[in-house]
Amino acid sequence: MHLPACLFAMEPKALLCALFSLLLLTPAVGARLGGSPEVVEKSPTPQNGLGRTPQMGWNSWNHFTCNINEQTIRQVADAMVDTGLAKLGYEYINIDDCWAAHDRDSQGNLVPNPSTFPSGMKALSDYVHGKGLKLGIYSDAGPRTCSQQMPGSLGHEEQDAKTIASWGIDYLKYDNCNDQGMSPQPSFSKMSRALLNSGRNIFFSICEWGIDNPATWAGGVGNSWRTAGDIKDEWGSMTSNADSNDVWASYARPGGWNVFRPRHAGSREWGNDNRRIPLPFQHLGFSKGTSVGELRHPLDEQGNQGNPQQPKCHCSQPRCAWGARAQSAKRWKPRSK
Repeated sequence: MHLPACLFAMEPKALLCALFSLLLLTPAVGARLGGSPEVVEKSPTPQNGLGRTPQMGWNSWNHFTCNINEQTIRQVADAMVDTGLAKLGYEYINIDDCWAAHDRDSQGNLVPNPSTFPSGMKALSDYVHGKGLKLGIYSDAGPRTCSQQMPGSLGHEEQDAKTIASWGIDYLKYDNCNDQGMSPQPSFSKMSRALLNSGRNIFFSICEWGIDNPATWAGGVGNSWRTAGDIKDEWGSMTSNADSNDVWASYARPGGWNVFRPRHAGSREWGNDNRRIPLPFQHLGFSKGTSVGELRHPLDEQGNQGNPQQPKCHCSQPRCAWGARAQSAKRWKPRSK
């Protein structure tokens, strides 16, 4: 495994956290403890040419859920630059569920909610692009999204792909709520083709929670795929998702990555030392390096609002290799609260 140089410049506590992650994650290209590495036949990568390294950025859902608006997104984009995260390779600002009006317009188009995104998505993407960042958006393979507050893309895949492309969107997270009992593979493949036909290269993030083993079929469909359910602000949730992600380690490669759910940032519940762990833990396993917490008002070392703690490790270099678990993370847990 290629180790980021930042490991060797860490503060003692942060280095301990990262080294612990290393004990759990060994290169998939080498032999695992007690056996040989699994060899799989990998499906082709999407034709959009994106995702040569794992995507890195921020997602609105865990901290804000449906309480989002264009001012918040602009502030997060500002914070991504001001904190230095953008220089480390964090580039996506991803808007999750609830951004659109409850119903489509008379032409069947998705419309941004006029009360929360009055300037529209094109103006917002222009602002984000002006910061040197990229804007992501959300939809669903069913008729309604998971929140039920906005339409999904079922039956409107081509139309929606062209719409978000016209807004300058760079990333689509595609959920699988209200799937009408349909198999996810054809549903996600249909949107994948629609994005390829949209006239814009858009990173396609598949979110069906690992239920139908997307690692085995999503490589030629999306640039990343979820391998587990939602993560909570607790150690057991993070390690459980990491363990489930390890099953699919050998399927990951440039152009297609496993995702065991974005990490929480700025959370008081994690505790002072624990907050340092998820990022190196994820990046050494090279799941998606996406923060889902409060980026505008990060916590200092004492858990108070203060100067942001920049992540010490990130995976933005082509030499990054996929990590695989050596031992279960359940063998150890931090003592600090």
